[in-house]
Amino acid sequence: MSIKIYNTLSKKKETFEPLVEGQVGMYACGITAYDVCHVGHARSAVVFDVITRYLRYRGYHVTYVKNFTDVDDKIITKANAEGKAISEISERYIREHDEDMDALGVARPTWAPRATEHIAGMIKLINILLANGLAYEADGDIYYAVEKFKGYGKLSGRNLEEMVAGARVDVNEKKRYPLDFALWKASKEGEPWWESPWGKGRPGWHIECSIMSQNFLGDTFDIHGGGEDLIFPHHENEIAQSEGATGKQLARFWVHNGFVKVSSEKMSKSLGNFFTIKDILKNYHPEVVRLFMLQSHYKGPVDFSSESLAEARMGMERFYATLKAVKGALAACGDFPVVTMERLSGKDKDIFEKIASLPDRFKEAMDDDFNTPRAIGYVFDTVRLINGYMSEEKFSVSAEACLILDKAGRVIAEVGGVLGLFLDDPDDYFMQDRDREAGKRGLDVHEIDRLIEERRAARLAKDWKRADEIRNVLAEKKIILKDTPAGTSWRIE
Repeated sequence: MSIKIYNTLSKKKETFEPLVEGQVGMYACGITAYDVCHVGHARSAVVFDVITRYLRYRGYHVTYVKNFTDVDDKIITKANAEGKAISEISERYIREHDEDMDALGVARPTWAPRATEHIAGMIKLINILLANGLAYEADGDIYYAVEKFKGYGKLSGRNLEEMVAGARVDVNEKKRYPLDFALWKASKEGEPWWESPWGKGRPGWHIECSIMSQNFLGDTFDIHGGGEDLIFPHHENEIAQSEGATGKQLARFWVHNGFVKVSSEKMSKSLGNFFTIKDILKNYHPEVVRLFMLQSHYKGPVDFSSESLAEARMGMERFYATLKAVKGALAACGDFPVVTMERLSGKDKDIFEKIASLPDRFKEAMDDDFNTPRAIGYVFDTVRLINGYMSEEKFSVSAEACLILDKAGRVIAEVGGVLGLFLDDPDDYFMQDRDREAGKRGLDVHEIDRLIEERRAARLAKDWKRADEIRNVLAEKKIILKDTPAGTSWRIE
C-alpha cells in the first residue's frame, strides 16, 4: 500500500514518494511566542504530531522541524508594555508552549529552531534575492518584488489582479507594488536590531521560515505544513523567497489543517469564546482532546463545544472500559497454558482474525490522506467486537480467550500509539478523568472520599441508616458508588 496525501499545491491527492528513500523531511510553522497557546494551536500540533507518528510507524525516518518566531511586532509590543526584553517574553511563552504540548502528548520535533538564531542566514538569503533582482531597498527596508516572481499565487490559486483587488494592504509609499512584502525592516526606537548591509534592523516575518527550513532540510524537502490560514500570504511568500533564491522547488507536498470554530463561531477573544490549552486540560483528559480533534479529518474544520467534547469523553470512556475489562481478564491468564492461533477454531478463530486485521485496516485508512476518522472508526469496530465476545453468556477466561484478548490489547496499543491514544493505564485514566469532571462540576474530591470512608465505617457498624443517607447525598451530586470486595469506588454520572 502507498500513502496518498492531498497536496494544496496541486489541489489533488498524490502518491507520496520521498526525495530520499526511507527518509522524510517535514517542516511545520510554529507559534509566535507572545501569548499562551489556544485550541487552534492544539489542533495543528496534534495533526502534525499524528502525521509524524504515522510516517515513522510506516518505517520512515522523519526529520520534523517546527520553528518558533521569537522576534515580531506582537512580541515587541508586549515587551514594551511590560518593560521587559523581547527575549524574556519569548522565553516565557516558548516554555508555556512546551508545557502545553507535553501535556497534550505531542512529541517534541526533531528540531525547534528560533528565528533569532538564524539572522545571519536571513541576511545572506536577502542578498541573493537582491542580486537576482527579486528584492529592492527603500530607506533601510528591503522588500520582495512580487511581480518579478512568475510563480506567485500558485499555492493559493490566485492571480495578482485578484489579490490586489481583495487585499487589505496598509498604505506604504516605500512599496513599488501593493503586494510587495518586507524581508528586512529598518530599526525603530524601542525595537531590537541586528547589523546588516542596509543598516540596523530586523527580519520580516516570512523570511525566517525560508532560511530555517533550508538550514535543516535543504533547498527542497518533502512536506511543508501549517494551518490553512497560512496558505496566503505566509506560505505563498515563503515559496517566492525560497524558490526565487535557489531556483528549486521548496516543498513537494503542502499540507494544511482546517480552522477551529467554537460553537459554530470563529474563535476570538472579543467574542469571549477563546480557550487556551491550559483551560481545556483543566476539564478534559488530554486524550479526550486528541480524540475530539482526530474524529474530524485534518483538512476540514472542527467545531469546538462542550457538547462535542462530552461526546469525545464518552467515546474515550468506552475505549478505556474495554481495555480495563481486557486487563482484568488477562490477569487470570497465568493459570492457563500458552496456546497459538493454530489451536483456535470456529468462532474463536474468526474473532481472532478480525481483531488481528485492525493494523491493516488502520493503515488502509491512514494511507488515504491520514484519514483519522475512518481509522478511529475501525478501532471502535474492534472494541465492539471485543465487548460482544466478552459479554457472551458462555464466555469464560480460558487459554483461547487469553490468546484472543492478548492480541486485542496489543493491536489497540499499536494503533493507539500512532494516534497518541490509549497510552494510560485504564485505572489511572478513569481516576484522572473522574477528578477533572469533579473539578468542572465544583465537587470536592477529598470531601467525596471522606464521605465514602464515613459510609464504610457506618456499614461496618451496621448503621445502615447513616450509610444510606450518605449514598443519597452523593447520588444528589450525580456520584455513583460501586461496592466490591476490594472496597468502594465512585464515578460521576
